[in-house]
Amino acid sequence: MKAYKIEIFVIDRDDIGEEAVKQELECASYGNDCIMPVVKTLKSADIGEWHDDHPLNKKDSCEAEYNRLFHSGD
Repeated sequence: MKAYKIEIFVIDRDDIGEEAVKQELECASYGNDCIMPVVKTLKSADIGEWHDDHPLNKKDSCEAEYNRLFHSGD
């Protein structure tokens, strides 16, 4: 399973892939066309198999795991 860093955090539970995540965000119908998101940059990370005890699924470990996945090389 993958997660993506855009400016929001997305967990790809259905394994639809990076381009499909981008399309879902950009082509979604938002009430009254109040926003028009355009994805400029996107990073992905393999997060392994999803389960209830996954570090991204827990308040006490989510931030640290996010930082490990996306900020370790920045």
